Amino acid sequence: MVLHITPYSSACLHFLDGLSWSLVFPCYWLLDRLLASCVATSLEKRQRSQDPCSFLTLCVLISAPLYLLLVLASLPFALLGFILWAPLQAVRQPYLYTFHRADKHQAEQGQGGAGIGEWRPQGRSFCFCSANVCLLPDSLARFNNLSDTHRRAREVGKRIRNGASRPQIKIYIDSPTNTSISAASFSSLATGFRRTSSLDQRPDQTHTNGPADPETEPLTECPIHPSGGTDCPVHPSAGTQGSPECPVHHDKAEGSPVDCPLHNSSDCPVHTSAEGPDCPVHSPASPDYCPLHTSGVQISISAPEPDPEEEGDTGNHRSGEQMGADTGSMTASRESLARYHGNDGGVGISSNNTLSHVPRTSIFKRAARKRRHGDETFDHEISAFFPANLDFLALQEVFDHGATTRLRGQLHRYFPYVLSDVGRYGWKGCCSRFKFLNSGLILASRYPILDARYECYPNGRGEDALAAKGALFAKVHVGTSHQEQRVVGYLTCTHLHAIEGDSSVRCEQLDLLLQWGAEFRQSSSQPPEGEKVLEDLVAFDVILGDLNFDNCSSEDKLEQQHALFTQYKDPCRLGPGEDKPWALGTLLDPSGLYDDDVSSPESLQKVMENEEGRKEYLVFPPSKSQCPASSQKGRKIPLKGNGRRIDYILYSDEGLQQDWKLELEEFSFVTQLAGLTDHLSVAMRLAVSTGEEEP
Repeated sequence: MVLHITPYSSACLHFLDGLSWSLVFPCYWLLDRLLASCVATSLEKRQRSQDPCSFLTLCVLISAPLYLLLVLASLPFALLGFILWAPLQAVRQPYLYTFHRADKHQAEQGQGGAGIGEWRPQGRSFCFCSANVCLLPDSLARFNNLSDTHRRAREVGKRIRNGASRPQIKIYIDSPTNTSISAASFSSLATGFRRTSSLDQRPDQTHTNGPADPETEPLTECPIHPSGGTDCPVHPSAGTQGSPECPVHHDKAEGSPVDCPLHNSSDCPVHTSAEGPDCPVHSPASPDYCPLHTSGVQISISAPEPDPEEEGDTGNHRSGEQMGADTGSMTASRESLARYHGNDGGVGISSNNTLSHVPRTSIFKRAARKRRHGDETFDHEISAFFPANLDFLALQEVFDHGATTRLRGQLHRYFPYVLSDVGRYGWKGCCSRFKFLNSGLILASRYPILDARYECYPNGRGEDALAAKGALFAKVHVGTSHQEQRVVGYLTCTHLHAIEGDSSVRCEQLDLLLQWGAEFRQSSSQPPEGEKVLEDLVAFDVILGDLNFDNCSSEDKLEQQHALFTQYKDPCRLGPGEDKPWALGTLLDPSGLYDDDVSSPESLQKVMENEEGRKEYLVFPPSKSQCPASSQKGRKIPLKGNGRRIDYILYSDEGLQQDWKLELEEFSFVTQLAGLTDHLSVAMRLAVSTGEEEP
């Protein structure tokens, strides 16, 4: 179980690789720019149509012939470099493992990785996310209506990092009669309280984003409900008890606080409508009961430190405008921080990370609340944010080398452990064709990675065979039991064959995925020869990736009935050919990426929550009555399902320890990468319970 921390085992080979690439790169870059100048995005076409004599059009007319001449001039050097580079790929390592130690500020804010201390008897929850980010060389990305790959790579990393490390409110309840906090369930910090796992309702000293000590931060009763309370962290007292001026209610005397964000019937944080006579906020019959501050309630905020290089920025919205219009508008995460650190409408955060006071604006704005359908036991939502405290991230289509470097640098500010540059180039083993691109996979983790393996699919066809698509397997260390046994989890990141109609190819790849996964788990669980160690305890086994088939298309029936779905559970699936009503397609129509209606995470979220909006901007399974090549805009025919859902997170409860259980807590479709990719991200939170009692 040796992780590869360098591409080559020898410094000499590393030098030769760098030398060969320095000879190839000028021709590669010039050819990429030449092709990119010939393929315009819809945004560029719009700009040129508005001003045919624009500077952009003039640059293209001048640069294209110049690029062509320079490509021809650099070809001899590129040929020499290629002769050196190609043989070296046979001995290149299949992935690069990098570790970034957290700095002082990250460690203090819990952003430098999750603790792997003693495994708690009641278990722990873990959050997983998968995203196809389409970071191809710029000329190829333009066929998906995307451009400026290196800028997008940096922005993708920033949005993921800011979304995962944004301030998160947790409510801890120490009451023998009240053990539920589902009433305060919201999708993001910027728009409300976020529901935490039932396993995390109590403060834990080992948690990286744990609250302040309840003994040093006592909370009394809410002054809005007069019972002698004098200090409330949500409603700061504006004077003595019984003062006519309430910091939240502008007109307490009249009893009709129309503008109050707590008592407005449409924005009630306890229930979605003003109905329900038992609501303790709206019912005057319960003046002594506060739903936010029941006996022993503690509210805690975990807030990240701003990046030193971004101190002068007003947020991702401004940086997106500076780096290009196709970024969209707000990236949401930075704005959520601004609402908390700003002077107007912000939330004061004390040095001990507890909520000191909440003015009348911002935090209680109405959010897209998590919903449950029928007998569903977990929450599901469409969110403009990546989940807070994200533990594991799997990315696909990170093919460009420069984009990989930029993206990895951003991810390392939140994820200490990253597997990148995964795959093979040239000719190697089972890969029968020459590979110009690697697998495009990246796996980032907040927990230490113990072992990893990459396998290449041998049956790629057509243009898909030019990339070393395959599967990346990883074993992570998430805790240690009382008996000094390691508690581990298994992760699989993959990207299947993409060409439509090749169901047999994808089924073969799924067969290999299951086979390789079983072999990896068996080999990684073997103790070193001659050593006697306790057997590892398995907490979870999760598959993440772009499988390039959906569960509703008639053309994908073979994949839908594959044995993969008997061994792993799909939270969005009812059965072969049928998704749950709330499941959402993850493949966006590339032609609409720059429309104002979907250019920001918030606007894309609103469109995805609307059935008619989804028909406009999602790719749907092709039907016999609709030509797949025609435009999707304005279709009047009935559409099956909610779009093509090709991005998956699957989990298995087989192989866990006896009496251990997996409980799915929430599933999210994330729009935070709006304008940066043609896929929606998916996220899932799992709770692992051991069945033991808290000592």
